[in-house]
Amino acid sequence: MTPVYALDKASVHFGQSTRSVRALSDISLQIHAGERVALVGANGCGKSTLLRLLHGLTQPSSGQVLSEPGMRQAMLFQKPHLMRLSVQANIALGLWLRGLPWRQARGQALEALARVGLLGLAQRNARQLSGGQQQRVAMARAWALQPQVLLLDEPTASLDPHAKREVESLIEEFASASAAMTLVFASHNLGQVKRLASRVIYLEQGLVLADLPVADFFSGSLLQRQYPAAQLFVKGELV
Repeated sequence: MTPVYALDKASVHFGQSTRSVRALSDISLQIHAGERVALVGANGCGKSTLLRLLHGLTQPSSGQVLSEPGMRQAMLFQKPHLMRLSVQANIALGLWLRGLPWRQARGQALEALARVGLLGLAQRNARQLSGGQQQRVAMARAWALQPQVLLLDEPTASLDPHAKREVESLIEEFASASAAMTLVFASHNLGQVKRLASRVIYLEQGLVLADLPVADFFSGSLLQRQYPAAQLFVKGELV
């Protein structure tokens, strides 16, 4: 099966050569259609950089990152980037930039808002919404583009418990709508990882130290034998 992403010894360094910071080092992995991949690890381990690398926002300093040609993908950030426009216009603009006529884009934006339960807020200024509502707008914007791959960087980290449940439910709904939908997300919430992921990649200091099916990742005996650093992270004891 052709992977949607294939990384071959991909590294990312930031800064000048003598003072560069290594964000990722020699990452080699493949992600296939329909997988639900969780990226976990302590702050600064490289999760966000890896997501940006997959999305094309960051280029590798060395190595290769290949993706399926013509693949539709969308990325959500921990804090959504919304413009000073109405909620409807924030969604419609992305569709219009993809070549859809403005009237049709506005109509599809309303459909997307209905999907996430925010149709009644279509004419509100998007930046005046609560954090949970803004993240749902971002989900609607992504859904409207009908992506084959959904990349999420800590999408519920800054939300209250009720908003977390709402956004996580939408992520599950979107991922379950199509068997071919690929989900790659970074999270510190191990309960969320158990609920949403089929595969877990553990990073530490820019290196992939474990890449396992979700059940194996949370198997204490396996981690203790083969991946002690990952076990410390799962137990909350990582220094």
